[in-house]
Amino acid sequence: MDSTIQPTQGDTLKPPVTHIGIIGWVRANLFNGVFNSFLTILTLFILWETVPPFFKWAFVDSVWNTPAGACREATGACWSVITKNLRFVIFGFYPYDQQWRPLVAMLLLIGLLFYSRDRNHWKKSLAYAWILGLVIMGFLMRGGLFGLVPVETTKWGGLPLTLLLSVFGLTAAYPLGVLLALGRQSRMQGVKYLSVIYIELIRGVPLISLLFMSAIIFPLFLPEGVNINKILRAQVAIILFTAAYIAEVVRGGLQGMSKGQYEAAESLGLNYYLTMRLVILPQALKIVIPPTVSILISAFKDTSLVVIIALWDLLKTSKAVLSNPEWMGFSREMYIFVAILYFLGCFSMSNYSRKLEKELSQGER
Repeated sequence: MDSTIQPTQGDTLKPPVTHIGIIGWVRANLFNGVFNSFLTILTLFILWETVPPFFKWAFVDSVWNTPAGACREATGACWSVITKNLRFVIFGFYPYDQQWRPLVAMLLLIGLLFYSRDRNHWKKSLAYAWILGLVIMGFLMRGGLFGLVPVETTKWGGLPLTLLLSVFGLTAAYPLGVLLALGRQSRMQGVKYLSVIYIELIRGVPLISLLFMSAIIFPLFLPEGVNINKILRAQVAIILFTAAYIAEVVRGGLQGMSKGQYEAAESLGLNYYLTMRLVILPQALKIVIPPTVSILISAFKDTSLVVIIALWDLLKTSKAVLSNPEWMGFSREMYIFVAILYFLGCFSMSNYSRKLEKELSQGER
C-alpha cells in the first residue's frame, strides 16, 4: 500500500509576515542595516521638523487674495503678491486690454508641443502645422494686421518672452549642433577646422558675454540706420551658445558608432547623406539623449540671464513686483512661484526624454 503523503495547498509554507508586504519593503529598503537605519531615522526627523511648519505656513496660515496691508498682519505666506500681480508677472508691459493675444499664442505653442510629443505625429503635416502656428503667434504678438493693434517688441515680456527664447532657441540650436558635429567629423579639412574653431570659441566664453556682445558690441558694427531687434539678437546668442554644446554631445555619439555600421552602409551603396540620415545619426542621437536633454534643460534655465541686457522675462517682471514698496518683503512666495514654473518646464523635458528613450529602445529588449 502506497503510504506517500501528497502535499496539499494548506501545507504550503508562507514567508513570514515581516518579509512581505509593506513591512517587508520597509525592512529591505529603509532598515536593512545599522547605517541605513540611522539615515532613515535622521531623514524622518528632518521631514518632521520641516514639512509640517512649511505646510502650516504655505496653506493653513496663508492669505491668497488680500491687500498688501492684510498680508503684513498674516503669520503665513502671502500668495496675494502673486494673485494681485499675476497679469504683470505673466505678460509684463504688454497692453492690458490686449493680453489675450499672448495668452492665445502661449496656448497655441503649448498645444503644438503637446501634439508633437507623439512620434506617430512626426510627419510633414506636423512641420506645416508648426510653420502655420509660428506665423499665427507672430501675428498675435506683433499685431498690425486684421485689426490687431500693433505692439512693439519692447513691450513683450514675462512668460511669453521666456517661452519664446527657450522653445525657439532650443529648437533651432539642436539641428545646428548636429550639423556642427558632422562638420567636426568631416574629412574636408576646411569644414572640419571651421567647425572646431566655432565650437571651441563659443564654449570658451560664458553665455553672459555673448548676450552682452549681442546687446552692446554687435550694434556698433551695423551700418547707420540699421537696427536689429534686441530680442532677436539675444535669441541668436542663445542659439549659437547652445548649439556648440550640443555639437560636442552629438560628436560623442558619432564616435560611439562602430566601424561596421559605416561598412554596412557602404555595402548597401548608400552615399554620405543617406548613411548619416538612415544609419548613423538615428543610433548616435539615441545614445546621447540623456546628455542632450541635460544641456537643453540647462539652456532653458539660462534664458533667465537675459535680465542683464534689460529684457523683461519672467524673472525680471517678478523682481519688478518685489521692488514695489507695497509688496516688498514677499520674495519667498514670488520666487517659489517662479521656481514652480521653471520646474514644470524642466520636468516636462526630462520626463519626455525618458519616454522617448524607452520607445526607441523597445527593439533592443
